[in-house]
Amino acid sequence: MPDAETAKDLLVAELREHALVLGEVTLTSGRTASYYVDAKRAIMRPAGFRALGELLAAEVQRLGATAVGGLTMGADPVACAALAGGADATAFFIRKETKAHGLQRRVEGPFLTDADRCLVVEDVVTTGGSTVKAIEALQAEGRTIVGVVTVLDRLAGGGARIEDAGGAPYVALTTIDDVHPDRDDA
Repeated sequence: MPDAETAKDLLVAELREHALVLGEVTLTSGRTASYYVDAKRAIMRPAGFRALGELLAAEVQRLGATAVGGLTMGADPVACAALAGGADATAFFIRKETKAHGLQRRVEGPFLTDADRCLVVEDVVTTGGSTVKAIEALQAEGRTIVGVVTVLDRLAGGGARIEDAGGAPYVALTTIDDVHPDRDDA
């Protein structure tokens, strides 16, 4: 099994090759940017998924997390990669709104208990809005958050906002400086 630096290097290479899109785009925050990082295009390929899984499994172990997940759609492949990477945890997904039928849950997957230590994950962080929504949903259910991990941080202030909301450490596995160091807004 490769070491963490090799896994990070592989993840960065996959993000550069498959996820970085150059050209003007409108971000979820409403801001415009000269590039976009569609991390799912890299992490839903075998090499990117394996590298991400290895890095996340190490974070799950380091933080003592027992459950990993976040707001659907960005967190879905990230949480699954953690499990595939060998994390000794369950996965969960948070709906944008509580389901109106069936079990009427907002947090899906195995039921979380008071003993669970949740690691919130995200694919890309810009302002941190989606991740903060996930944190707030878990806090509303009385869950313990032990950390937040993102695949890529665009370094636009979201990390500090997430740490404030979650009261737990925030880790970016990669940043835009790793993936697109020659951008003009650096």
